[in-house]
Amino acid sequence: METLPKIIVVAGTNASGKSGLGVELAKRYHGEIISADSRQVFQGLNLGSGKITWEEMQGVPHHLLDVCPPGAFFSMADFQRLAYKAIDGILSRGRLPFLVGGTGLYIASVVEGYELCGSMPDMAYRRELEQLSTEALYALLMERLPEAEVDRHNRNRVMRLLERIHDADFHPQGKAPRYDSLRLGVTWDRRELEQRIAERLKRRLDEGMLDEVQGLLDRGVSREFLLKLGLEYRFLTQFLTGEIQSREEMERLLFIAIRQFAKRQMTWFRRDKEMHWLDMTADPLEQACRHIDRFLEAKAVQSGCFHKG
Repeated sequence: METLPKIIVVAGTNASGKSGLGVELAKRYHGEIISADSRQVFQGLNLGSGKITWEEMQGVPHHLLDVCPPGAFFSMADFQRLAYKAIDGILSRGRLPFLVGGTGLYIASVVEGYELCGSMPDMAYRRELEQLSTEALYALLMERLPEAEVDRHNRNRVMRLLERIHDADFHPQGKAPRYDSLRLGVTWDRRELEQRIAERLKRRLDEGMLDEVQGLLDRGVSREFLLKLGLEYRFLTQFLTGEIQSREEMERLLFIAIRQFAKRQMTWFRRDKEMHWLDMTADPLEQACRHIDRFLEAKAVQSGCFHKG
């Protein structure tokens, strides 16, 4: 039986510390990082998406950041194709790929090997779907793909799944994993995570997140695109365009939305029975290294390619 190449996944919620942990692990294991975030692929979406800075990378190469202009179409199939290319390039250099992020579908498309065709969207069908209520969209999805696992209130995700079915872009029964993956999960208890979300939101607002969104609007990025991105870009756009009247109300609503989103992220990742959850109150780096050492042991004995620096 063919041995699949090995990759490490570091998945987690917003404000969980997964990016920093990914960097520390990549430094120890001579790795490179592939970002698995549906908003960080877009150029200019930095503070709002929580994109890692050059200084925070600490010299570790990062892939799939800033690969698409804002407003352009970018699908899960696009992500998978670029991730496969990046991972294979990392492996060819004798380094260890780390897939780090919080977009569950993007991570699953790679580690589970979803079979996708990557067709362009049918805009007429999209306009037809946009006329339906979120409840009606979800009912239609359950009729056509009852095994779909998606938040019934996530209108954009429900619509996108319906489009994939319509465009033959998504085949839920077709999976062909290319890699053997170790999956590490990062999160905190509810109270601590909420505190981290609040602190992170305040920090990014202080660093100029409002200016970032205003700059995107000034450069011609459409309001519709920013609203569809959700969370920071949705609420800051609504505030800047007058739909939300006060900054205090905007920040309150945004905090609630991020907190609810983190809960949905956890619901998604908790379904993965192969996820190894790290205790972030102890020593997550040491725990992660133990998991990785065991995972790489057989390959390390054979080739000695992967080792701590």
